[in-house]
Amino acid sequence: MSRRGLWTDIRLRAAWARQDWGAILREYRRVAGLSQRQLEPMVGMPQPHISAIESGRRQVTSADVRSRITEGLRVPPELTGMTPQPPATEWEPPLELRERIAHGHSTGRTDTRTAEWISEVLARHRRAEDEVGGRELWPIVRSQLDAVTLLIPSASGAVADQLLLLAAEHAHWLSWVSAQEGKRGAALAWIDMAHGWAVDGGHADMASWVHRIRARYSLQGGDPVRALRTAETARGTAGISPAAASVATHQAAVAAAAVGERDRAQRLADEAHNLALQVPDEEDRPGWLYWLTPTRAALDVASTAYACREWQAAASGFREALPGLAGYPRDQAYYQQKMDDALRRIG
Repeated sequence: MSRRGLWTDIRLRAAWARQDWGAILREYRRVAGLSQRQLEPMVGMPQPHISAIESGRRQVTSADVRSRITEGLRVPPELTGMTPQPPATEWEPPLELRERIAHGHSTGRTDTRTAEWISEVLARHRRAEDEVGGRELWPIVRSQLDAVTLLIPSASGAVADQLLLLAAEHAHWLSWVSAQEGKRGAALAWIDMAHGWAVDGGHADMASWVHRIRARYSLQGGDPVRALRTAETARGTAGISPAAASVATHQAAVAAAAVGERDRAQRLADEAHNLALQVPDEEDRPGWLYWLTPTRAALDVASTAYACREWQAAASGFREALPGLAGYPRDQAYYQQKMDDALRRIG
């Protein structure tokens, strides 16, 4: 792996986001498989100094030392070029992001290699969130979103449209983490930005997906009527793929169950399942729907049965699908709890 490629590692990027120089050195060595002695020529420091920084006995306060570490470890530009991110307690999207997007689609050239790199790293963030947690990744993704929006004013045509999609993907992720942290207002603000950027870029799947997320937020907030209406809007988005239609239809099914329309919910659940089975291979789905495997589709059917209070069907569905969640401990625990609850209700 190239030195630049090492920086896709989540723990290394998280250390950089904290500006924890000891952790940066330790995590870099872990990923690269280097000893402190091997790191010496890269950062221009003797091994005892490296050891002191890693152990916390020596603080990095010199701009020269920071520069040597940054250059020696080849920290990628989307991390080095950004101003320090605010702490995770400042959740709302800043105004300048909208200002940058407003000047997009101008005539010019942009660095598509940086955009491709950021897209690759975001994909790794999605998969690692189950292990690392969103709060720790928050400043990294915010930094990457800054890098994407700074590229848009110099882009045009299809390149600008792809950058808008990448920006929307980042904003959606930030909304999701905000919601998990109980920051409902910030979650809605980020998802609104994601939807606007998706529409501006002509990306139907993402536009549908963010409506689906809003429907989920409404359901979690105790408003199933609004959730159902919003989920139906997601389903009705023109030109969406079977994968996007599947998740929107599943959300509508759960919302229908919440308003007492059980027959409708079950019909929608079957439709969502059939749509998901049309795209069992990951490469045929949008990147943010990497998780929509046949196992997940089966779990969605069980979840709808649970929402409809069909306890036996729910328990059986969860039991059959749970083994397919190996490697996703948080999700496995969530669905296990649902299955256990359904079994208790059967009596």
